Amino acid sequence: MKIFKGNSIDDDVPAGHPSIPRHASSAIAALAVFALCSFDVYADDGTAASSVAAPAAAASAAAASGVAAGGTSSTHTTKADRASRSATAAADDTVAIAAVPAPVPDDKPWLHQTLSLINSSLTRFGPYRTGNAYLEYEYFGSNGPFTLYGYVDALKVLNVGTTNTSGVWDKGAPIFSEQEPKVALDTLAGKDFELGPFKHIYLATDWIYEMGGSRSSAQNTVYMGLGTDIDTHTPLSLSANLYVNRQFQNYGSANEYSWDGYRFQMNYFYFLGHAMGGDWSYAGFFNYDFGSKLREEAGNGTYADNEFDETNALIYSRGHLRLVGVARYFHNGGQWDSSVLNFGSGNFQNRSTGWGYYLEAGYQWGK
Repeated sequence: MKIFKGNSIDDDVPAGHPSIPRHASSAIAALAVFALCSFDVYADDGTAASSVAAPAAAASAAAASGVAAGGTSSTHTTKADRASRSATAAADDTVAIAAVPAPVPDDKPWLHQTLSLINSSLTRFGPYRTGNAYLEYEYFGSNGPFTLYGYVDALKVLNVGTTNTSGVWDKGAPIFSEQEPKVALDTLAGKDFELGPFKHIYLATDWIYEMGGSRSSAQNTVYMGLGTDIDTHTPLSLSANLYVNRQFQNYGSANEYSWDGYRFQMNYFYFLGHAMGGDWSYAGFFNYDFGSKLREEAGNGTYADNEFDETNALIYSRGHLRLVGVARYFHNGGQWDSSVLNFGSGNFQNRSTGWGYYLEAGYQWGK
């Protein structure tokens, strides 16, 4: 279940948190270190009175800007003009060098990972309202121009769920997964793209795969396109992607193995604050699928050419503990549209539009 996705995961600062840009903060830090460390104040006896205070102030300035944590710095000192001193005193003079602590390596892994048990209810990925308890491994992180996000679900792992669901233990689809890697093309080229509020150009993908035991229970869909970050000048982090849809397996639907429609996706994240010994955040996204020809290709009036889903998650994080509550809205889930359906066992009401819910408890580690 995708509940968090950010385009920039920057150390421990929540995505979208307003701060001085990296290039500006590095320049300010360099000037601060130079000013604090380049000149020693000498007392009347020629000793460097500031030889202790200057390194401490320099280290504080560097740590505040990230220089001490991961950058490099260069310091030097100058002698005061001591031409009036005697030759003997001048020979004994030494240059005081401000000692800057060596950079402290960041030994945290760049990938954040979570292993969770999730219970879903009233979800609407098709014409039925479904729910089950499943195990999920989720990861996300950024390294250079590359950003990774994805999850793998072991469905109905506790053999608990509604009668119209199946999973690991009852010959259903044991695995459902979604992977969303992307690369910042401007960063890869050594450039810095910025046009108004839009920052970076990503080559983005969204690959959805369900390992079904038969054609009617398997999905293999790839969305490919471009994405960008949107600077809101607030703590709210926004990103957007526009994809074209390449459909491979799709539960036996008429649009299998074809190019079929588009997807517009928005992702958002807002750090709420600290309470109850942990961090609280809001995360969400929506997918709007449009331009499909499934309704026309199926020819039976049971499908729609568009689909919309929107997810809202409240996240509590404390150390390795992660707790999440999710409300998700579905419209034409699975592109099912007709109000009444019949699969050979009589008419039933289509439930592909409405709200679904998730509760998650997980163990998290990494950055």
